[in-house]
Amino acid sequence: MEERVYAKVTWRLVPFLCLCFVIAFLDRVNIAFAKLQMVSEFGWSEQIYGLGAGVFFLAYVLCEVPSNLVMHRVGARRWIARIMITWALLTGAMAFIHTTTAFYTLRFLIGAAEAGFFPGVILYLTYWYPAKRRSRVIATFMTAIPIAGVLGGVLSGWILSTFHGHGGFAGWRWLFLLEGIPSLIVGVIALFYLDDNIRSAKWLDGSEKKLLSENIEAEETKKSAVSLSQAFAHPAVWMLTVIYFGAAMAQYGFGFWLPSIIKGAGVSSPLEIGVLSAVPYAFGIVAMISIGRSADRHGEHRWHYLAPCFVAAVGFVVSALYSKNLALSMVALTAACMGLQCLAPVFWRIPTSLLGGVAAAAGIALINSLGNLAGFVSPYMVGWIAYHSGSTAPALYVIAGFLLLSAGLVFCLPQAPKRSR
Repeated sequence: MEERVYAKVTWRLVPFLCLCFVIAFLDRVNIAFAKLQMVSEFGWSEQIYGLGAGVFFLAYVLCEVPSNLVMHRVGARRWIARIMITWALLTGAMAFIHTTTAFYTLRFLIGAAEAGFFPGVILYLTYWYPAKRRSRVIATFMTAIPIAGVLGGVLSGWILSTFHGHGGFAGWRWLFLLEGIPSLIVGVIALFYLDDNIRSAKWLDGSEKKLLSENIEAEETKKSAVSLSQAFAHPAVWMLTVIYFGAAMAQYGFGFWLPSIIKGAGVSSPLEIGVLSAVPYAFGIVAMISIGRSADRHGEHRWHYLAPCFVAAVGFVVSALYSKNLALSMVALTAACMGLQCLAPVFWRIPTSLLGGVAAAAGIALINSLGNLAGFVSPYMVGWIAYHSGSTAPALYVIAGFLLLSAGLVFCLPQAPKRSR
């Protein structure tokens, strides 16, 4: 019965949340494809693009903890819908920018609007699933990232190629306008589809609610009581923040610069770049699900985190060494993407098992928001290095170093006891 009930919950929640995250990630990184036309149109440098791509995360960091605390009070249904609708409108507004000031301002506002979505969903899943089931669920939810990479690459390349010049609009302007519409539609649907918690779910009967609630309550009683202030002072929270920062440096360096790296290898057509950008993410989907299942099955997170870090680091180094060889570079970038996609599902099992209640809302958001400072640092760093060296290769070596640092710090965390299966 328990397996049946959790399957019912998963089929109800996870596909919809995954759809929301696909759209969120599309709207977060479509700037990487817009760059292929936008930078040359305005005559901007790589540094201007890097700063604009990264300034999103300054607002993200400032707003994320308050956003998660508000969601904990008002409920996921209204708050997730609010997040999606506001970022949809701001993404569409990107189609009308003409100055660097407007570029930076809207990127900042989009970051503020989206802040809280990812940690909010992670927190939301803790209302439904105990820790022993969470890695697999988070892994399934986070397949949205590589799915967005697959769909986004092809879709963005097609929009850039097909709509360029229509109505006097450049292809990159159509890109922002068209890719903002799904966020608006799904945001409205979320307001009616999601439930705040187990008690408010009308699609569950009494016995199902009782089973789910008892599992969550039993786990909460085993967690040490941690107040909001203690969550901010907890040493493990800050170590997890640094670990996540190292992984995010690689994730965002990859996401924001992949189209440019492929273009640098000799591909000029936006549609071809989009199709090739989808390949690494397609393999990443398989790797992410496999590692998430393995981590749950073995109840182990350290080696399941370290091995993908190492594979991704090697992938970055090889892609830098053979940046002008399209075939070798694509193989290396695919390996890097596979490693990167495996990290988050394994990582987020750790803090969600440590904290509960309001401390979980604050702790998860703190780790995610400060770790996501890498979203500002990484694109700007890659742009700065590319501008001054004429190549992205040195930046890829730096990113590989951050991955190895992240892997090493995981082994400094206290050993978590294995859970019974």
